Amino acid sequence: MDIELLVIPDCPNDDAAAELIRTAVADTRVRATITRTVIASLGDAQQRGFSGSPTILLNGVDPFARPDAPVALSCRLYSTPEGLRGIPALRDLRQALKQVAAG
Repeated sequence: MDIELLVIPDCPNDDAAAELIRTAVADTRVRATITRTVIASLGDAQQRGFSGSPTILLNGVDPFARPDAPVALSCRLYSTPEGLRGIPALRDLRQALKQVAAG
């Protein structure tokens, strides 16, 4: 599986998102290649359909995408059981990894 972490420069949730990905991959034991891409311009954001930082793509698809989310060079919030957070809940990322791995 290809996992890509998209972030804006100086994203305050960059490191937490990277750690979340590593933990979810270890927990689910999926085979994955993890890359990090910095989205530095509005043109890059528009080309990638980037709706905020951090964005996690699994095989090129954002499992947390909202169809109404605008393209933005800004921080992103995720709904979690604890409320809005700068990264998704670990359980939600684990579930998304399992679904993608299952095909």
